[in-house]
Amino acid sequence: MKAIILAAGSGRRLQPYSSSKPKCLVEVAGQSLLQRQIEVMRSLSIHDITVITGYMADKIDVIGTRKFHNPKYAHTNMVSTLFMAAEILNSGDPVIVSYGDIIYEKEILRRVISCNAPICLPVDVQWERYWSARMSDPLSDVETLKLSAFGDVIELGKKPISRSEIQGQYIGLMKFDASLAGQLTTIYNGLERSDEYDGKDFDNMYMTTFLQILIDLEWRAKAIKIENGWLEVDTPDDLRLYNTMYGNDSLSQFIDLSL
Repeated sequence: MKAIILAAGSGRRLQPYSSSKPKCLVEVAGQSLLQRQIEVMRSLSIHDITVITGYMADKIDVIGTRKFHNPKYAHTNMVSTLFMAAEILNSGDPVIVSYGDIIYEKEILRRVISCNAPICLPVDVQWERYWSARMSDPLSDVETLKLSAFGDVIELGKKPISRSEIQGQYIGLMKFDASLAGQLTTIYNGLERSDEYDGKDFDNMYMTTFLQILIDLEWRAKAIKIENGWLEVDTPDDLRLYNTMYGNDSLSQFIDLSL
């Protein structure tokens, strides 16, 4: 099992906290997002970990990890960053891929590792409870996520028209099994570079768009239903909220930080 952490972004929405460090190095509960992820991975015997850097890459130096760099991080998005590590995807092993601005419980990663499908996606079915703590209008910052009768993700990442299109929320953590991981580069390179992808050019394609392409190609994406157990740090308000909750011992209502 290998892991790739996407940590290239500049975190513009997180200013001023990201003005002197990459977004992945901001701290929740006294620990950086990146270090927390790596500790959770290592606690489950994932030791082959690659971090893909971009913004302030020199600040990221974690012993025992491999680094790749996206030199065009300021003009590209998550998918372009992922394929900086094409050799890891092509290694013949299953690969965990995670955004660098999230943390999650050990049990969630354990379930992802155990999942037996080409694509495994944790899906927060209690998203509204978590979103409501972060913003006054939870529906203002939510995307579609539709599940089949068999518990597979069949659509994600679109702007919802109705509440019924939101059966959970994607959290930025996924696993590609060996049967698919080795084909990802071929699929990606086969896409038309002059096309638009959900309103974005090829280099700025969203990860949810790429996942939808794989789903439309009939790669099964198994939903791992979770009830919170994770955090994303997107804004200064997020960061202040989590650290305040940690200080008054209420953060545990959303995530168990124990290993």
